[in-house]
Amino acid sequence: MEGSRLRLTGTGEGFATIVRTTLSGADSPKKVYEALQCIFPDALVDELPDEPSFGQASNQTWSFEDLSLATFLNQLHEQRILDTALDAMSLNMNEESTTFHINRLAAVAGKIAFPIPGDRPLGGVFEICIAGKGLGDWLQAATWHPGRSQVPRLINDERSMDEDGEASTWI
Repeated sequence: MEGSRLRLTGTGEGFATIVRTTLSGADSPKKVYEALQCIFPDALVDELPDEPSFGQASNQTWSFEDLSLATFLNQLHEQRILDTALDAMSLNMNEESTTFHINRLAAVAGKIAFPIPGDRPLGGVFEICIAGKGLGDWLQAATWHPGRSQVPRLINDERSMDEDGEASTWI
């Protein structure tokens, strides 16, 4: 019953969100902005910096606060990567905040890909920080799917992926 799923967005729910990305070297501000808009359509840049050229590399960090996570969360559901998302989004979680990354190249296609911790994927990453009370419960609700009725999942449970991104084997 996809239509009856709770639609969380992160805005107006008591959470602060920050999305950051660093443009460096040959990163095209226009292309990075297009990727950003695919996942976070309410992120606005007043004026895009000049494209990099020989001797004029990109060197800038963009930061956006209180963006809606609606498109991001919808893509997690569309791609059916909710258990992976729960694991990746909670890997660096403390009581009231978490920070995780998504691949910018995947975002160009409107897709979500979580890089393996410690990897620096080609094309860079968007860093996403979410903070607020009850974050763990919110993450579990935001990534819930009907399969969890048969195989329940919790943050850091025995079914979580390993720290190197490998899937846990369970029967």
